[in-house]
Amino acid sequence: MPCFSFTESKNSCFRSNFVRAGLRSTFTDLKDGGTTMHCWVPKSPNPSKPNLLLLHGLGVNAMWQFADLIRPVTPHFNVYVPDLLFFGESTTANPDRSESFQAECVMRVMEVQSVRTFSLVGLSYGGFVGYRLAAQYPEAVERVVICSAAVCMEEKDLREGVFRVSDLDEAASILIPQTPSKLRELVKYTFFRPPPLGIVPSCLLRDFIETMFSDFVQERKELILAIPKNRKLSDLPKISQPTLIIWGEHDHLFPLEYAHKLKMHLGENAQLAVVKRAGHAISAEKSKEFNKHIMSFLIDFKRSQISPSANHQNKLADIKLLNVI
Repeated sequence: MPCFSFTESKNSCFRSNFVRAGLRSTFTDLKDGGTTMHCWVPKSPNPSKPNLLLLHGLGVNAMWQFADLIRPVTPHFNVYVPDLLFFGESTTANPDRSESFQAECVMRVMEVQSVRTFSLVGLSYGGFVGYRLAAQYPEAVERVVICSAAVCMEEKDLREGVFRVSDLDEAASILIPQTPSKLRELVKYTFFRPPPLGIVPSCLLRDFIETMFSDFVQERKELILAIPKNRKLSDLPKISQPTLIIWGEHDHLFPLEYAHKLKMHLGENAQLAVVKRAGHAISAEKSKEFNKHIMSFLIDFKRSQISPSANHQNKLADIKLLNVI
């Protein structure tokens, strides 16, 4: 007789939260002989709202990663949350494991949804994909938020010992944990103040692994191995969109120096927000501060898009106020 799954129960709660936020689950066949993308999309897109794309990382699914962000952004944006390939219910028969291919597939989903322009938020691996989206489709991507994604890393960094874990097979065994001990190790690497998993029964951790990390293990490992392959900073395109870089001060997975490298690479077009006393999993560890940075960056842009007539009315109101004063 199957046991109660705490993880599946949480999944159901998060799914209900997405539905209450006005989203619905969709599947898109990309008509390429084997690629299907799952994506949460607005039930009724509002043409007066800007569009926002949320791209998850390698860890728990998109619903868990954006559980705290979905409520503050949906009143202001038409929100789209895809499962990247080999996560959730998105699959492909294509052997390409590059973030460029992921970006192409996400863009095709947005085109099917008739979304012509959008801003994006990319967490960790989602930041790699988001950066490629901005570079490959500059006419579509308006603003970019890169969170804890070392897009400036180079293949040589692995050999030079920049990372705590330089062996990619070992890194994959931590990032795609298959045992309770590896899950505890993952949490240790990604949190500044890790939750006390040592006191959590191993059966609950196995339940979490079974739900979150049992599917597409080999394919996800191939995604990890593809990230640094032949990677050079000199080959990284400079995106032109206004960019916010968010990083945890104590990120042990991707050291903070990569945030500064990206800021230097993009120049005045980018701004950097360092979240104090946070690790790699800033969206979970410091969700309020994380959300505040994102909303400030995106809402300021949203206000700048007010129609000229509305701006004129605002100026008239300011004049009236000055006359009263």
